Amino acid sequence: MLVILTDEQILSPKQVCQTCLLADQSGQPRWRQGQLRCAQEIHKLTENQPDQYECLMGFRIANIE
Repeated sequence: MLVILTDEQILSPKQVCQTCLLADQSGQPRWRQGQLRCAQEIHKLTENQPDQYECLMGFRIANIE
């Protein structure tokens, strides 16, 4: 499950990505075959962290399982 991380809260991608030109037709991040196509991966500090990405709009996205 993808979530948007901010300093104070966790948001659903639907709340943020609907206005992004890079989102898919349903207003979701472009997630294909285990990779986020509209963001760059951020290197993990520890192995226990979920995969994180920084989208082109500047938001941090985490893949929480």
